[in-house]
Amino acid sequence: MSDAPLPGVFQLTPLNPEFSDDPHALLDRLRDACPVHRDTQAGTFILTRHGDVRGVLSDTTMWRSPERAEEAALIQRALVEQRIEGMRMSEEEIRSGILLMDEPDHMRIREPFAKALYKRVARSKATVQQVVDEWLAPLMDRPRFDAMADFALRVPIDVIARILGVDESRLSEFRDWSEGAILGLNPFRSEQETARFVDCANKMSVYMGELMARRKAEPKDDLVSDMMRLQAEGAPLNNGEISNNLQGLLIGGNLTTTDLIGNAIWLLLKHPSELARLRADPALINSAVEEVLRYESPVDITGRIAPRDMDVGGCPIKQRQSLFMSLRGANRDPQAFPDPHRFDIARKDAPHVAFGGGLHLCIGAPLARLEAQVALTSFFARFPNVRLAEPDAKPQWRKMPFFRGLEALNVLA
Repeated sequence: MSDAPLPGVFQLTPLNPEFSDDPHALLDRLRDACPVHRDTQAGTFILTRHGDVRGVLSDTTMWRSPERAEEAALIQRALVEQRIEGMRMSEEEIRSGILLMDEPDHMRIREPFAKALYKRVARSKATVQQVVDEWLAPLMDRPRFDAMADFALRVPIDVIARILGVDESRLSEFRDWSEGAILGLNPFRSEQETARFVDCANKMSVYMGELMARRKAEPKDDLVSDMMRLQAEGAPLNNGEISNNLQGLLIGGNLTTTDLIGNAIWLLLKHPSELARLRADPALINSAVEEVLRYESPVDITGRIAPRDMDVGGCPIKQRQSLFMSLRGANRDPQAFPDPHRFDIARKDAPHVAFGGGLHLCIGAPLARLEAQVALTSFFARFPNVRLAEPDAKPQWRKMPFFRGLEALNVLA
């Protein structure tokens, strides 16, 4: 047993080279030694057991809004107390994202969004396939390419843009804005990155407001029109709430779905026997995507606030104290997943928690699954001999805290 101090939140990010190289060396030690660990520096508890994480996520009484956290919860408080110069969005728009919202406003906004989005996703397979084919076509004659930059990064942005109803002529701008807006998810960004985030977030907000106004006057067959129609029919949503959460679908889904596709390609190429199983039985694609989500989750953590004094995993938690659930740690818990560090695309163990859970289960999960299923099936069908360009090279993971995805994924076709 190591005598080193147990890792806290700041050590459980890719800014720590040890975590970036092998997060589970730290997470396994933390789970074994103290599965409900109080990190006094960050002012939060860290949960790493699958049962504890699922229990908290399933508890509909837990708070999500960082505003309700105690003063000691530094990271949670920073999410609401930071003031970023130059943001031109209204307070109504800035504060209306469902990701960090409690009831009753959370479900007031989420319910109509989910209803409209899921209807769109249910009939979007052809759209996803079209986008995937468009980005695969120019790669067919290239003996080597970066599967992240040239494919995984491209598909999610274009899919959500078409579902939203973004003008085809503005797609390149939209891609640039979305990449800049993602920087808002990095609490450790540089001044230059903050400036780019502010510029892109402002431009996206202006564009979304204009698009909403156009669809209100002249509806089309897209999600923005759906939301404006629901508002006109009496859904209790203001324009700021609609704009913020439409942008949230893009920003949240873009980064995580890119990493889901990229991580999946990398894992299957690193595990050729599993790729061979998938090629032999394409019906395994759904369970393969679920195993990628479990084994190499795109998202590291999610947070909750205790609404009362309570007990979690045998540990007393006081009202307003912060809890960070390690989705990555829970998804490799040997109590839930026998031989958890084995990649098995036909695994039938406990459900993973890569999409969170409970009332705040990722609203974009059905779309992310669909995109990954179509993208992987088409990618490996188009490139029957694809392999890693540098199979023995150490993977380079991005430095974005609380997310896990590759900087690049060079392959030989």
